[in-house]
Amino acid sequence: MKKRVALVLCVLTLGLCSLAFADEGMWLFNAFPKDKVKAKYGFAPDQAWLDHVRLSSARAPNGSSSFVSADGLIFTNHHIAQGCVHDLSSNGKDYMKNGFYAPTRAEEPKCPGVEFVVLEDIQDVTDKVNAAAKPGMSAADAGKAQREVMSNLEKDCSTNGMRCDMVTLYSGAMYSLYKYKKCSDVRLVFAPEFDIAFFGGDPDNFEYPRYDLDISFFRAYENDQPAKIKDYLKWSPDGVKDGDLVFVSGHPGRTGRLLTTAQLEFLRDVQYPWQLKSLARRIDMLQKFSAQSPENAREAESDFFSLQNGFKAYTGYQGGLQDKDLMAKKAADEKALQAFVSSDAKRKQEYGDPWSDIAKAVVIQKQIFLPLTYIDNQAGFRGELPRYARTIVRATYEKQKPSNQRIRGYQDSALPSLEQRLFSTAPVYKSLDEVQLAESLNEMQENLGADNATVKLALAGKSPQERAQELIAGTKLDDPAFRKQLYEGGKAAVDASTDPLIVLMRGVEPEAQALHQRNEDQVESVFRRSGGDIGKALFAKDGLNVPPDATFTLRLSYGAIAGYKLNGKKVPWFTTMGGAYEHAAAHGSKPPYELPESWLKHKSDINLNTPYDTVSTPDIIGGNSGSPLINRNAEVVGIVFDGNIESLPWDFLYSDKVARTVEVDSRAIIESLSKIYHADGLVNELTGGMQPNPQNKMQKPANKQQ
Repeated sequence: MKKRVALVLCVLTLGLCSLAFADEGMWLFNAFPKDKVKAKYGFAPDQAWLDHVRLSSARAPNGSSSFVSADGLIFTNHHIAQGCVHDLSSNGKDYMKNGFYAPTRAEEPKCPGVEFVVLEDIQDVTDKVNAAAKPGMSAADAGKAQREVMSNLEKDCSTNGMRCDMVTLYSGAMYSLYKYKKCSDVRLVFAPEFDIAFFGGDPDNFEYPRYDLDISFFRAYENDQPAKIKDYLKWSPDGVKDGDLVFVSGHPGRTGRLLTTAQLEFLRDVQYPWQLKSLARRIDMLQKFSAQSPENAREAESDFFSLQNGFKAYTGYQGGLQDKDLMAKKAADEKALQAFVSSDAKRKQEYGDPWSDIAKAVVIQKQIFLPLTYIDNQAGFRGELPRYARTIVRATYEKQKPSNQRIRGYQDSALPSLEQRLFSTAPVYKSLDEVQLAESLNEMQENLGADNATVKLALAGKSPQERAQELIAGTKLDDPAFRKQLYEGGKAAVDASTDPLIVLMRGVEPEAQALHQRNEDQVESVFRRSGGDIGKALFAKDGLNVPPDATFTLRLSYGAIAGYKLNGKKVPWFTTMGGAYEHAAAHGSKPPYELPESWLKHKSDINLNTPYDTVSTPDIIGGNSGSPLINRNAEVVGIVFDGNIESLPWDFLYSDKVARTVEVDSRAIIESLSKIYHADGLVNELTGGMQPNPQNKMQKPANKQQ
């Protein structure tokens, strides 16, 4: 991997600048603070260790994962695998409810439309991207020129089946080109029942203590054979104990620790209130839909869980921004940096007043937020089928332009992944799509007004319910072959199509494009240019201290296994498998505290004292779900699946006083796989024939050579 010292900038968190808070940091693999870890924990991972962990890690479409065997076995959360598990449930089989295990590789079914990627190389291309922005250019022109360069770099890099993505770091102060190996044939190996993977349901979500077996296993295939993997994480024979140093290698989604106060206020006052209101009405809609029949409930289960999870997460993020002390510290830090810039004429000339420029862009962001959200970002046209229609229309239109002038995500380098999703054979449920589209049309009408031109076009004189029924009943986009035919027919086929959803998206596209362009020119381009200037000023003032904000790219966090005190009460660092039975009994063993039949049947077979879910201090955020928890030997000791409610403000500010990462312990995974699910082949593949001993450690059978 090519290395360059990263512009690791300092966020003046709580007024401190010399070192980041405690175990704070979602670190770049090419800028990991080895010396800091050694100073605190007595261990410094070398480059070989870092490279091995990086190559053993993989990004799922909606989270993180890792390779855990030489034969392509992939380890992740159930809620990351949920889409595949749901899509494979058909012909009277409900794998979400009953779980799934393939005893042989011939029985491992392919997940439709799923792609995992592994980060193979990082190149610093900051100079190349910045060179495109000539002196005197407007933010819009500079942004356009930089986007063209980024697309060219991605295209030149994306050869031999590789995927390359541009990554913006430090708000625009650094640009990196990430090169990924794609795993496009991914098959399901194991998933437990939903009732144990999400035991405690929404009431226990983002809470602790927890008793969840939130795990699943996939396998990557190449040329119809299990992929041969050189770098994978071995399973720990010992698990963890209190105080152990642990690492989390995963893909945190997005944080806002480097945002200006104007940007934070936009989230607090505009975006988050809208998101919470929208999520609440969508949850209510799916509750009503699910109550109509068991089949409806099955169809909506995955979406319903996702919406509930999102609502609770955004509630936590909003709570952080409503904390007056947090916002006051952010404002004070910003003023301190502004004073640093303005105190020197050279710095003032170099950096200008980027905070003012961003504040002006935020005013425009507020003005276009609702139409951009409903029309371009498709909140007014929700559902799988409308998404397919938008993708086909936009892709065929964008392909008329040179690749480097297209909307990001539609350039040549991105098309293979787009096409894999578009041609997926995953089932589409028209009844579910109809209620989702009706609700979103209704929501758009309420927020944009009945006289809005796009609203009028979308409704065509009908009610949202009537229009949704007409559109979904009339479309053929639920047929993958039809989607492929339209897409491959190009603009001519799309222009000639009479499919009602294609006709609708064709009509909406000009306004969607105009909103997208205005947002790029007047908001995002300003955020990148001025945010980059703030990043450079921070670096000039305080040097190398903390990593960039999360970007759903691979990061490495570290910390310790540790309990905490909450409201004067000690919260232990682990729960036990036996505690799951006690937790169920305390709630009358009623949903969502109902253990699956397999757990009740095999209660006497398992060691009830086996550590189950644990807590630790590594810095995570949404997107880290499925990240392996590893020890200093790069062995799996658990898997991240959540944070407690106190960790949600980590989006803006890290503290390890009571906030914790929550993970499933590796010993509980082996205990359940072997004693409850009798997944002997999977256990042997993970452990190399090791078996749990009475102390919950694993040892090889005596008749096998050590």
